[in-house]
Amino acid sequence: MAASTLGTFLRAFTFGHVRQLDAVLAEALRRAWSLGAGPGSAQMVMDLDSTICEVCGKAKGGAGYGYTHVLGYHPLVATRSDTGEVLHARLRRGGANTSRGAVRFVEELVARVRRAGATGELIMRFDSGFWSNRTIAVLERLEVGFTMGVRMQTSVVSAISSIAESAWTPIEYTPDGEAEVAECEYKGRRLIVRRTRLIGRQATLWPQWRHFAFVTDLEGHPVDVDAFHREHARVELAIRDLKEGAGLEHVPSGHFFANAAWLLCAALAHDLIRWTAMLGEITATEHFTVARTVRTRFFSVPGRLVSRSGVPTLRTPLEWPWAEPFLRALDLLRGLPPVPL
Repeated sequence: MAASTLGTFLRAFTFGHVRQLDAVLAEALRRAWSLGAGPGSAQMVMDLDSTICEVCGKAKGGAGYGYTHVLGYHPLVATRSDTGEVLHARLRRGGANTSRGAVRFVEELVARVRRAGATGELIMRFDSGFWSNRTIAVLERLEVGFTMGVRMQTSVVSAISSIAESAWTPIEYTPDGEAEVAECEYKGRRLIVRRTRLIGRQATLWPQWRHFAFVTDLEGHPVDVDAFHREHARVELAIRDLKEGAGLEHVPSGHFFANAAWLLCAALAHDLIRWTAMLGEITATEHFTVARTVRTRFFSVPGRLVSRSGVPTLRTPLEWPWAEPFLRALDLLRGLPPVPL
């Protein structure tokens, strides 16, 4: 397809069309999970974050400068922690506040994963940019557990200062620093705090403790809950896959809704890679397969499809190192049952 043809197609999208494409992503999620890629009745952790998609030029509709002082868009992205799937995505104007639209986004996300077949416990993790009593109220109403970073405003600092020195528990940290974790109560909610500082020669320059805190309704030892919350950084791996060599590396159009459709197409392509890797049992890292790895090893096949007596045959190098997992994945994917509509 010519680039101009794709551009014409995308520019035809209106707000309603983008919402219909978003429904396609939700239905694709349901069908993939019905084949065995979903969490089922197990606990599912979701990470919600925003990112900056930088653009060049002044003709990009909706682009603007946000807190990073970079011209671009500011989409919301929700991912599944253990697989890196993009569960929900929405394009926003570049000047949008981090938490803008988060309440509605969370409501749609919970409804989407429930319809797709996630029947177990749901937990969401947020950074401090999403700290909002309205968002917490929605999470409690929907019975979704959460960890949510808080900003170091005066009332939070005052609550942290009430923690006794004996309450701090040391945790593993970098060789040139130390860290401790404690908890207290903040406006009737559980506040877990991690403090860090440098040691050695650098400590003479920055000897004070730096504090990082989050509120949560989860149970467990504060050290364990703190370690769980820090794994929220996994969302950056999925965002990196969406950007590096993929759909969001370039935002193509000057029309806002065309770019909103482009974001959903990128999320759908990203998820198809993840589902192929999971259902085809393609190599995985400790946490989940990196989409770029699947693209370079298995999708960019160093071969060609030829026809011999009307039979299509894929010819690849004899020493291709990924031949065995590639063929195994093909057999597994071909053996999947029809998806119920």
